[in-house]
Amino acid sequence: MPILSQQIAEAVAAIRRHWSGHAKAGIILGTGLGSLAEQIEVDATIAYEDIPHFPRSTAIGHTGQLVLGRCGGVPVAAMEGRFHAYEGYSYHQITFPVRAMKALGADVLIVSNACGGMNPAYACGDIMVIDDHINLLPGNPLVGPNDDALGPRFPDMCRPYDPELIEQALAVARREGFAAHRGVYVGVLGPNLETRAEYRFLRTIGADVVGMSTVPEVIVAVHAGMRVLGLSVVTDMCLPDELEPADIGKILAVAATAEPKLRAIVVDVLRGLA
Repeated sequence: MPILSQQIAEAVAAIRRHWSGHAKAGIILGTGLGSLAEQIEVDATIAYEDIPHFPRSTAIGHTGQLVLGRCGGVPVAAMEGRFHAYEGYSYHQITFPVRAMKALGADVLIVSNACGGMNPAYACGDIMVIDDHINLLPGNPLVGPNDDALGPRFPDMCRPYDPELIEQALAVARREGFAAHRGVYVGVLGPNLETRAEYRFLRTIGADVVGMSTVPEVIVAVHAGMRVLGLSVVTDMCLPDELEPADIGKILAVAATAEPKLRAIVVDVLRGLA
């Protein structure tokens, strides 16, 4: 058995000692968004360090545990906290939990993040439903030998984010009366935030928001044949001519206030999978 497949099997075996469910969806909760897990009817909670081959989350606002249960009537495996390249992890480590969620049965991945808004039409607290992304991270989780049992050597990325799930998410926002945009996410390494010149560059190449995550996980999800919904919470505005120093406390506070919007979308999308 290839090494990655063996590692996945070991992780799933450890999870199965706590939970026998068959996940329909995997959920990755980003910075400041972990309390969305409170919407889950929990069957089991497992610390990452108790799952073979899972890294430990060191990022601010990331609890670091896998929550298993039901949400919106659907069995889910939810990550309270994710991993980033800026923490020193490899792209294989960052995306390993997506492989595990797929092996638990998930055929849909819902991934959320906090991001900086570069589109002047956006505002702090808005939701952006990701329509596409730009990978400016210095690496790719698919580099290296390919296990054909996990996915194709050259996965197509013309529609990495599922059009039906995008439309459903936007419909929830219209119904609930909050701002939700459809746009492009650009993933960068971090951990420093960008200079004014870099924001201008990122906006010029077509990005609406910028963040330090999401892209690797989505690449692996597409490789695994999963449908993906990406949700970004705009936690600060990154307009070069009006740029102010970032305040992590304020960013986390904005993410928390935006969480009811995110919750409404996620629960509605999950109900649609039931």
